[in-house]
Amino acid sequence: MAYSAKIGPSILSSDLSCLGSECVRMMDCGADYLHLDVMDGHFVPNLTFGHPMVECLRKSVGPDPFFDMHMMVSRPEQWVKPMAAAGANQYTFHIESTTNPGNLIKEIQESGMKVGLAIKPGTTVEELAPWANQIDMALVMTVEPGFGGQKFMEDMMAKVSWLRSQFPSLDIEVDGGVGPDTIHKCAEAGANMIVSGSAVVGSDDPRSVIALLRTVVAEAIQKRSLDR
Repeated sequence: MAYSAKIGPSILSSDLSCLGSECVRMMDCGADYLHLDVMDGHFVPNLTFGHPMVECLRKSVGPDPFFDMHMMVSRPEQWVKPMAAAGANQYTFHIESTTNPGNLIKEIQESGMKVGLAIKPGTTVEELAPWANQIDMALVMTVEPGFGGQKFMEDMMAKVSWLRSQFPSLDIEVDGGVGPDTIHKCAEAGANMIVSGSAVVGSDDPRSVIALLRTVVAEAIQKRSLDR
C-alpha cells in the first residue's frame, strides 16, 4: 500500500492579489501540496490563469511546494511544455478534453511531470480505468468543474471506492466541496489526496483544518491496511 494522506489547498480560494504569500502561508500551515486550477473559458465557463502565473509563483515560493495543475482546458496538449517549463510538478487533465489520452500521458511523462487524470461527475469511472496503470493520480470531481462553493456530491464516492478496489496503490484525489463535514465520506471511500478550497483557505485556523483532514484520511488508510 504505497499511498499516503496528502492535503492540497486550492489556491484559487485565496486572495488573488497576494497569491505568492498565500501559497507560502498554506505550506507553513502544513499543506502537502498546492492545487492550482487552470480554466480556459472553453472547457469550463470560468477563466483563471496560465503558465506565466505559475512561473511567477514558482520563483516566489521556491522549488519545494508540489504544484498539482488541474487543467480544465479544451486543448490540454498545448500547455504541457509551457507548464513543465514554468515549474509544474503534476499535470492533471480531463479525459473529456482529449481524443488521445495515451499520447498525452506519454507527453506529460516525457516532460518530467507526474500525470493526473480527471473525470467530471457525469463521466463514468470505467472511462478512466484503461489508463489507471499509466498515471500517477486519478481525480474524481465531487462538483461540476469550473466554479467554487458548490455542494459536495456524495454519490461520486462510489467511483472512488471502485477505483480503490481495482487499483489499490493508486493516488486518488477528490476535489469540490471537501472539508471537515465531508472528509469522512471521502476517506472511507478510499481517497487519499484531498483538495480543499474555502474550508481550508477561508478558515481562521487553516493549520487545524489541514491537520484534521489529514488525520481522518490517515486513520482510514490504516484501517484499510489492517482489514486486508
